[in-house]
Amino acid sequence: MGKEYAIAIEGLSFCYGEQNALKNFSCNIEKGEIFALLGPNGGGKTTLFKILSTLLPIQKGNVKILDLELTKNPKEIRKFIGVVFQNPSIDLKLTVKENMTHYGRLFNIRGKTLRKRIEQNLEHFDLKDRQRELAENLSGGLRRRLELSKTLITEPKILLLDEPSTGLDPTIRIDFSTELKRLQKENGTTIVFTTHHIEEAERCDRVGIIHQGQLIAVGRPEELKKNIAQDVVVKIETKNPKKLKEEVLKKFHLDSTVATEYLIIHTSKNDESIHKFYESFSDQIQSITISQPSLEDVFVQKTGYQFKDLEEESKE
Repeated sequence: MGKEYAIAIEGLSFCYGEQNALKNFSCNIEKGEIFALLGPNGGGKTTLFKILSTLLPIQKGNVKILDLELTKNPKEIRKFIGVVFQNPSIDLKLTVKENMTHYGRLFNIRGKTLRKRIEQNLEHFDLKDRQRELAENLSGGLRRRLELSKTLITEPKILLLDEPSTGLDPTIRIDFSTELKRLQKENGTTIVFTTHHIEEAERCDRVGIIHQGQLIAVGRPEELKKNIAQDVVVKIETKNPKKLKEEVLKKFHLDSTVATEYLIIHTSKNDESIHKFYESFSDQIQSITISQPSLEDVFVQKTGYQFKDLEEESKE
């Protein structure tokens, strides 16, 4: 039997005027997996999220969610998805429990069913002792937990999250990731989220890397990193990376990638030329770092850019 897809995207394109936000984007997301859409801000992640959550119409291409065509069945699809937006949608003047109660009633969930689901989510998200507390008095991490817990009142088959860890410190991000894995294991929920945090994507079943509206790589994190086919990444900070690239290739026959102020070399940890490298070009090197390959290294190898450089451009 073939794989069952929760979401199937084929040839999706979307423009804001003359600006292309998505270009011929195709990707299949399997039922019950945690899938991260990884890329720098301004790369098209949020546009795709809005289309999947039925907030934007499809301009070109096709999307199926649980075998339902998005263009023909948006109301039916909304019954099966839960959406957590980047900006909080909780009512700060209501208590934790009141937020959950009113959300459930919006979806016509009432009586014993609603009370049971609220109790379960208060327990799962460690909010039971806070249920009578006003949302405005909660920390950022607790508000995010409330956001997720109220969304799950409807028991969605697919959970869509747009930058869910925005504003959270690294420790709380790990807790949040653990909670997502619990949902996957206990409920079989398909979880899809956008992120620009490398470490979040590393913990997912699969990741799709997006750049300028295009899917440039997709697969399990370990598989994508193995495709670099080398043991270590040598990152060299230098004023003239293009010049250094030419000299390194000429003297040591090492291929490299230029990324703004850095020269990045993928090589074997036993490569003796790396040990001689610093001695030869110490006058051009400001700093040198050796590390294991990461998903950002996959991105750099595919595009020649680093996340932070593209995010700074998008702000400008």
